[in-house]
Amino acid sequence: MTIPVLSDDELVVLLDKDGQPIGSAPKATVHHAATPLHLAFSCYLLDDAGRVLITRRSLSKAAWPGVWTNTCCGHPAPAESLEDAVLRRLRDELGTTAVDLRLALPDFAYRAVDASGVVEHERCPVFVGRIAGPVRPEPSEVAEWRWVDPDDLGAGVRATPWAFSPWLVLQAEQLPLLAGAS
Repeated sequence: MTIPVLSDDELVVLLDKDGQPIGSAPKATVHHAATPLHLAFSCYLLDDAGRVLITRRSLSKAAWPGVWTNTCCGHPAPAESLEDAVLRRLRDELGTTAVDLRLALPDFAYRAVDASGVVEHERCPVFVGRIAGPVRPEPSEVAEWRWVDPDDLGAGVRATPWAFSPWLVLQAEQLPLLAGAS
């Protein structure tokens, strides 16, 4: 499996209302007040103790800076498999890799608006896997990271949903790993 390194002009896959690819556009031009539906992914990694790795988004992020979120998320490039995209982003954001990746929520999709007005509008399949290396976060992506018990994460999402990314809050309602969140 070859994991490409993408440049700053990486492309995202645009989708029609049925989730079918209809083209691509530079990532930098896609996220705004009228963000078109596009393909993304989310990933949750577990350690050998069954804890889930959560990250706090860098304060330099354009949307949802400083909020806690899943292990990593991102966008597959045109013709890149979702699994390869997950592995690429794990490497780029956290300096790590994973094994036993499985698709947990293949049809997850959402639309959310950040306080800045930036809209996320994504079809975002959700993966769960096991971490297979040390965590070395990229500061421009990740401000902090923690290993947490899934039940504690669910309780945190219920108590303070505003402290988490909207996609994590919505995924917690559907993801068996975080069943205690609903």
